[in-house]
Amino acid sequence: MQRDVYSAIADPTRREIIGMLSGASLNVNELSDKFKMTRTAVSKHLKILKECGIVQVEKKGRERYCHAKLEALADVAIWVNQYRLFWNDNLDRLEELLKNEE
Repeated sequence: MQRDVYSAIADPTRREIIGMLSGASLNVNELSDKFKMTRTAVSKHLKILKECGIVQVEKKGRERYCHAKLEALADVAIWVNQYRLFWNDNLDRLEELLKNEE
């Protein structure tokens, strides 16, 4: 199954993992300890994030460290920004209309 970035970020657990890894690299055990789910379940989420290129896992000795690759989210940021601009413009116009009604 071909996965894309949008399907990866659709899950709240995966978004939380991305958020944690955006601040620091964590090993798989540290990451698993932060969730109320099995290590296997966390590993499945990591697998999806790796397939989409959002997370990179690097083996150092016996540990596997996870790093966020936030540049993989660039397309999402562009897509979201077009809607942000749309809503900002429309809400600014609404604000002006309401001020003129006073």
